[in-house]
Amino acid sequence: MIDPKRQAELRESIEVFFFAYRAFTTPPDRILAERGLGRVHHRILYFVARSPGIAVNALLGVLDVSKQALHAPLRELVDKGLIAATPAEHDRRVKQLVLTDAGAALEAALSGTQLAMLEKVFADAGLEAEAAWRGLMEQISRSR
Repeated sequence: MIDPKRQAELRESIEVFFFAYRAFTTPPDRILAERGLGRVHHRILYFVARSPGIAVNALLGVLDVSKQALHAPLRELVDKGLIAATPAEHDRRVKQLVLTDAGAALEAALSGTQLAMLEKVFADAGLEAEAAWRGLMEQISRSR
């Protein structure tokens, strides 16, 4: 059982994490809403931008979602001309994903708001705080 005093401190950390995440996602959410898109679309755009030519199955692994969960939002991005899906040369059954020019522009606008926020916060906090933050986020991401 967690000590009640420690539990109160941990609950404050949950709140800070929640409010930070809200601040981090609000600017891209506004841009997405103008296009009738949501956070799942941003995640797809982001990881396709980071790995051009990524196969759909590899993207499923990165996002840790089912085919069913990915299908509709990916189809929307393809239909809106933001992502192109082409058969792989080595296996025509494998679909590879790349951002179109419009998709790259949207992804840059979305992630640009977050990059600017992190740049400012990290510049204010210093390199040691940035490294500590990154270490904590990596630990959290592996602790599921």
